[in-house]
Amino acid sequence: VQLVESGGGLVQPGGSLRLSCAASGFTFSAYAMRWYRQAPGKARELVASIDYTGRSTYYADSVKGRFTISRDNGKTTVYLQMNSLKPEDTAVYYCSVFVLGYWGQGTQVTVSS
Repeated sequence: VQLVESGGGLVQPGGSLRLSCAASGFTFSAYAMRWYRQAPGKARELVASIDYTGRSTYYADSVKGRFTISRDNGKTTVYLQMNSLKPEDTAVYYCSVFVLGYWGQGTQVTVSS
């Protein structure tokens, strides 16, 4: 199993980023996917999840209305569109196929002026 995140970087407050997680080694279309994040000195937290069909999603209150999770089962990729970014969104972002216990290596998102 491989989960490879990309798309992180440095962005100013109010800006946008789109994270991608390319998955391989398992039947991607059969599993829900999650995005987590971990800020320095803080516990890892669930940001968003999407079911295997892409029709059902969940968002943490802290990102609701600003982030959008989506997936392309044909490309075995899950995305996290992040808009109106705030300094408190700064963290390493990880994708996960939680029920299988697999995680990506993470991608750093830094929101700073």
